[in-house]
Parts: sequence; structure tokens; C-alpha cells
Amino acid sequence: MSPTGEPFDPSLIVFAALAIFVVWKLRSVLGVRVDREEAPPAQFQTRAPLRRAPLPGAPPAQDLPASRPEDRWSGVVEKGADAAPALDAIAAADPRFDGHAFLDGARRAYEIIVTAFAKGDRDTLRPLLSKDVFDGFGGEIARREQAGETVETAIVAIDSALIDSARVASRLNEITVRFAVRLMTVRKDKAGETIEGGHTAPVDELWTFARDPRAADPNWKLVGTRAA
Repeated sequence: MSPTGEPFDPSLIVFAALAIFVVWKLRSVLGVRVDREEAPPAQFQTRAPLRRAPLPGAPPAQDLPASRPEDRWSGVVEKGADAAPALDAIAAADPRFDGHAFLDGARRAYEIIVTAFAKGDRDTLRPLLSKDVFDGFGGEIARREQAGETVETAIVAIDSALIDSARVASRLNEITVRFAVRLMTVRKDKAGETIEGGHTAPVDELWTFARDPRAADPNWKLVGTRAA
């Protein structure tokens, strides 16, 4: 009998023991909760993937083919042109030299020079041309001015610009670019009458750019032009 006079129920002992057992089992399985902000320690570390053994009868693994030296100038040198050795020498002497960047600059130079020549803009032409080329362009500009002629030129499209040849020298490196261009040119007399032009015509030219490898100035100048 209990102290309160109520009859004692033995089943309470059984239920109490069962509850203690359940709590102990849960603690052993789930662990004790710890209130902290740190992340739990890593349970694993990444490893490099294992190399799988080849299957029986499989052909031996082959490495990717190494790039060929001529691939360095792919998309830069015109097909069939023998400019790669000279370009290799230019790049070896000047690690900043990039064939694609050079052609991008050559395209911009072509557009600027052709437009400036048509307008008779000597100030724009002077820093882009060698002295001999500038004298030749300047002579034609002066002739037009004396005759009262004007020229209007529009570059319809530069269809291609690729390196045709290159030459390495101790004092001057040269690269010749072949331009395939479509131009619209109109030449008029002092009365405004059309003398020639007025239609789109294909133009295939070779422009030679040069640079002194010892110079601090990275820019190339136009030193010659001729029909391809």
C-alpha cells in the first residue's frame, strides 16, 4: 500500500523501467544534441578519380595529338603562303606579338588610311605611313587639290585579310597582308561631275607593314602598297 493509503499498482514499476530503457536507447542511437554554430567535421575527403583498367581486348589508350607548329598561325596566314618561319622569328623576338591581333589592327588601319586618303586628311595619314608612302599619298592629294577634284570612298566590305608574307631583319620586320575588299569610289571634277567610279568594285591589294623591333612604339606603319 502507498503512503496515501491507495493500493500499490506493481505495473507502474514496469512502465517506469520501460520508459528509462527507451530514453537510454534513443540517446545511444541519436547522440546528445550540442548547441553550437560550428559545422560538423567533414565525414569524407574528395579523392582523385581512380583510373579504370582497360577492358580485355580494348585498344591501347592514345594521347591527344600534339599541335603542329604550323597550327599556330592557322587562320592568320594565307593558304599556301610560306610566312610561318618569319612569323615565328618575329614572335620569338617580341612575345607580345599576336597574329590575330595584328590582323585586327591591319583591318582598322586599312579603313582609316583609305578613308583619310579620300578626304585628303594628311594629319591622320602621317603617323600611319612611312615617309616614302606619305610623300606618295601626299603628292596625289596635292594633285587633286590643284585640279579641284574630290574623291568619295566607301568600304563596302573587307572580305578577307590574311598574311601573305613576312620578313625579319635586324632593323625592320615586315609583314605583307593581302586584302580582298569591295570599294565604292567616286571621283568628281571641280564642277561636281563624276569623272570615274560610282559602282562597287572588288579590290585585291598587298599592303606591307613594318616595325623596328628595337622601338618602344608597338605600332606598325604602312611602308608599301601594290595590286595583288
